Amino acid sequence: MAKFKVIVSDPQSGKSSVVELEESRAAPFVGRRIGETVDGTVLGIPGQKVVITGGSDKSGFPMRPDVHGGIKSRILLGQGIGFQPPQKSVRRRKTVRGNVVTDDIAQVNVRIAEKAAEKAAEKPAEKPVEKPAEKPEGKPAEKPTKKVAEKPQKKAEEKPKKAEEKPKKAEKKPKPAKK
Repeated sequence: MAKFKVIVSDPQSGKSSVVELEESRAAPFVGRRIGETVDGTVLGIPGQKVVITGGSDKSGFPMRPDVHGGIKSRILLGQGIGFQPPQKSVRRRKTVRGNVVTDDIAQVNVRIAEKAAEKAAEKPAEKPVEKPAEKPEGKPAEKPTKKVAEKPQKKAEEKPKKAEEKPKKAEKKPKPAKK
């Protein structure tokens, strides 16, 4: 009896959405590994393919693509999924989940890999491109150029010399001696 929350990310729009799957709808994900593609009709996005990018189990342990199987394992980590070191060259033993989706997984992260062919068909048909009239041979066709407004150049102002800028400091008076 598998129950998942599937987070679907769309890299083109930068948005994500959550789809909850239970029992028979979740069956296509069970046994799949990180990096495999699944048909999007299971998630309610027909005609699209999604790639499994990760997930976490019911206890919150993240899935790692380099840990094989659907097991929980304590591995020594230096960086990456499941451990962000506070300093360089720090390693810790952390518990992570394997790369196979099992019944113990609570959340599965997926990314849309291929858009539907239907969306390409929905675009309006492009107008045929009109060819410009042919020019006589010998002279190449001139390309239209954009006119750019020229900015007026600032005149370099003469800077006063440093000696003239600063007035001379008044000489300091000697302080009276203390008794």
